[in-house]
Amino acid sequence: MRVLVAVGMVASLACISAAEAPWQWQTLYGVRVDSTPTLLNHFDRAYAYCEPEAVQRGSPDPYSLLHVTALRSCMSRLGIIDRGAYAYPTYLYFYHALDR
Repeated sequence: MRVLVAVGMVASLACISAAEAPWQWQTLYGVRVDSTPTLLNHFDRAYAYCEPEAVQRGSPDPYSLLHVTALRSCMSRLGIIDRGAYAYPTYLYFYHALDR
């Protein structure tokens, strides 16, 4: 039992560096999650809930496409979507055209 607790603590500390920046996420209504403390608190709780699900449903590697897809799916179910420039493949080609 102590070994499992130690492994869990090491795994939780290892996953801290894989956290996403809050400014890359927005609500379904287009409001950035880092604009208010309430939304930032909601984002933190949602990310803490979705990260283990993304590891289970996707991949343990945070840079894997399966992991990112599972994380986005869970976050969108909770009302938070990714707004990064390269969040979806079409943004790569039309990013500056969509800004205007």
